[in-house]
Amino acid sequence: MKFNCSKTDLNINLSRVSRVVPSRPTHPVLGNVLLVADAEKGRVSLTAFDLSLGIRTSFHASVIEGGMITLPAKLLGDIVSRLPEGEITIAYEDNSGEDNALTTLTSASGRFQIRAMSAEEFPPLPVVENGSLVMLPKSALTEGLRGAAFAASTDETKQVLTGVHLICSHYSLEFAATDGHRLAMVETALDEDSVTSSELEDFEVTIPARALRELEKMLSMAQDTELVGLNFDEGQMVFELGDQILTCRKLEGVYPDYRKLIPTEFTRTATLERKRLLSGLELVAVLADQKNNLVKFTINGEESEVSLSVEAADVGSAKESLPGQITGLDLEIGFNVKYFMEGLKTISAAEIKMHLNECNQPVILTPMSGVKVTYLLMPVQLRN
Repeated sequence: MKFNCSKTDLNINLSRVSRVVPSRPTHPVLGNVLLVADAEKGRVSLTAFDLSLGIRTSFHASVIEGGMITLPAKLLGDIVSRLPEGEITIAYEDNSGEDNALTTLTSASGRFQIRAMSAEEFPPLPVVENGSLVMLPKSALTEGLRGAAFAASTDETKQVLTGVHLICSHYSLEFAATDGHRLAMVETALDEDSVTSSELEDFEVTIPARALRELEKMLSMAQDTELVGLNFDEGQMVFELGDQILTCRKLEGVYPDYRKLIPTEFTRTATLERKRLLSGLELVAVLADQKNNLVKFTINGEESEVSLSVEAADVGSAKESLPGQITGLDLEIGFNVKYFMEGLKTISAAEIKMHLNECNQPVILTPMSGVKVTYLLMPVQLRN
């Protein structure tokens, strides 16, 4: 195997796949990246796989001799990232029967040799042969992932809650994620130009949030008009975007009926400027108790304002007030300031509306314009 490519192309694509390389691989070859050089197509593909999440990407190169090999991902990335701009040559001579053969990397500034492992040891990425295929618009996926994925649980004992639940129809995509303390739900419409498979029935699936965060990074580099291919069967998901492929396992288990958590009636509302609310929360959060990050909202209809306050024992206190359009009786209610700010940061609308009942009941945040987002927060008990 031998090919020439630009340092920039190799570095960018190495960075994309290296994110899924495990820091403590269960098998040595999983700490490597698979390089495949195709002389006929004039392309080089890179693959990383931890047995549950895999990424493959490819780029143009001058392939002198085709072949494949695996190299230590971290070591290769550290070397390439530090090389000067320009052309890089990677060459590997396949000496049958020789273990840990050397791969040579040559640039304008020097030459490196790295011990390789056979490509035959690298597990193949899962393939969905008889699954269902749907084409999804990049813009709808981006909006949904941005507004929901952050609320997924990080507790591995709650396996199904570590994912994002996706419901797809010919008319809309719905994304939902919850960790038991909050729920983020985003509904995005599919217009006529966003064509899904005409034979595909509506479906729902729970996808690991970790995989979707990698998909979100892939989407950030794509054009808004691009479509993402989603191919899936009973156990596996495969996303295709241009020259990139992401594979992951579906999460097993029944996802909670989250719509039942959302109240249908409210006795109070407060409409606030989103950026000003976020700025106020960031200010008082400096003094929030590090144990519970508690911030108190005091909703005052007569004064048409909402006050944010923090009492931090042995440290001090903070209070910030901002104007709002208030309906209903006054209320004092507490929230985890970190959770509240994370929800506000995913909303792009200029104004948000808080829908409230009592101080011990769920609160809903919705944007006043743009994408349909529902962010539910459980309040925190205030101590007198």
